[in-house]
Amino acid sequence: MNTDCDVIIIGSGIGGATLAAALAPSGASILILERGAYLPDSPEARDDVAIFERGHYRSSEEWLGADGKSFLPGNYYYVGGNSKFFGAVMYRYRAEDFLPRQHLRGSSPGWDLTYAEMEPWYARAEALFRVRGTASEDPTEPPRSGPYPFPPVPDEPALRQVRDRLRKAGVHPSSLPLAIDIEAWLQRGQTGWDGFPNTGTGKIDAEVGPLAEALTYPNVRLMTGAQVIRLETDPEGQRVSAAIIRQNGRETRLSARHFAVAAGAVQSAALLLRSANAAHPKGLANRSDQLGRNFMNHNTSAMITINPLIRNDSTYQKTLCFNDFYNDDATARAPLGNVQLLGRITGNILKAQVPALPRALARVIANRAFGWFLTSEDLPNPDSRVLVRGDQIVVDWQRSNMDAHHALIARTKQVMRRAGFPLVLVRTFGNKTTSHQCGTARLGASSKHSVVTPDCRSHDLPNLWITDASVLPTSAAVNPALTIAALALKAGKALSEELQRMPGQAAAESGA
Repeated sequence: MNTDCDVIIIGSGIGGATLAAALAPSGASILILERGAYLPDSPEARDDVAIFERGHYRSSEEWLGADGKSFLPGNYYYVGGNSKFFGAVMYRYRAEDFLPRQHLRGSSPGWDLTYAEMEPWYARAEALFRVRGTASEDPTEPPRSGPYPFPPVPDEPALRQVRDRLRKAGVHPSSLPLAIDIEAWLQRGQTGWDGFPNTGTGKIDAEVGPLAEALTYPNVRLMTGAQVIRLETDPEGQRVSAAIIRQNGRETRLSARHFAVAAGAVQSAALLLRSANAAHPKGLANRSDQLGRNFMNHNTSAMITINPLIRNDSTYQKTLCFNDFYNDDATARAPLGNVQLLGRITGNILKAQVPALPRALARVIANRAFGWFLTSEDLPNPDSRVLVRGDQIVVDWQRSNMDAHHALIARTKQVMRRAGFPLVLVRTFGNKTTSHQCGTARLGASSKHSVVTPDCRSHDLPNLWITDASVLPTSAAVNPALTIAALALKAGKALSEELQRMPGQAAAESGA
């Protein structure tokens, strides 16, 4: 089968689905390829034992670390991608994240885009994902052209008490910006959403938000179970000509005028590296030799704070954060990062993390515990990279800026103890935890030092676009989902204009 269309989008996660929504009104024929299937509803979708203890949804795919040992990366392959399980936090990068700045160990290079240039796209992305929040509480909130689309998700009674305690401890507790329809989520089941799969409409993930909107247009199609093996170019290596997919055990060649890769920072880099040919021996879009390099994860830790006299009877919990140490800290004199609530840690979730803990004791602890997620920036490094060895993906993450993360842990402990939590426990995630992976196809103005332009278009191949977390030049220290969506909307405008300049080419080239 040789199916001609205007645009093939590889991946239906936040980057791919948002690009599809941006392109849909253009009338261009768009085909979205997703290697997974739709996530079915089932009792396991709200079963904390099935999800966190038995790993019901966990992919069996393994990657290799730099030490040669395989590990489960925690990626999900469903329509909507990893966003089906995300915590629904939709932060704007802070204005300072776009600028060069010094960290405790190393520096962040900044972007070839300013926050002011990104602001309109952030606003559109918040509308698309129906984000709930407020700009009145967080002192690091960047300038905005308008309010959030919806008011913040309300604190539950136990969290109102925590918010008050944090305020008295000297920080600025703020409402998390969340892509959640809280009424719809709780109607399906009385659980949190952080780490739980979305099988309804309560979480505004990539499927529920932009993909659903895109598929209302007759010119947009979605093909599931279609894993893209490689991309081909014309004989001169000037343009991408086809995507070779594997579906139901058979290989199929699909052609288009433009191709957008949005499979995730690791998978997108691996696909383009696997697509090397005589004209592009180091991989497609890799004349700069930056493809696969500058791989970043956030430096993250989970923290549990306990006061035996405070009962946590919340259902979802994930409504609060504070960024008092985000841009600077008086003690460290450097940016440290973000502190936000985890979803409600039940006794079963705690048992899954600490298997030796008796379940009854885990429940007692969980009823007095509040879980937090601490995030610090990981700095770009060309030696931190994604490689391919045959069909095997190798991730050599050279993590950085850990001194800042340790300082963030120390400062947060001080705050929590002032807030009345005498027992504070911390687990720092290891270098094989691949949450918030980004950076392997960085955007920039220079074709010598970046893979794509600020519009997410390949410097080397004019009909190749990349619209996922791989293009992020820096990781910042907040969740990247909204920034990915904003960049995809920006790329969508540029690609729509390109399609308008060359109408009807797909039909002409196919002989129609």
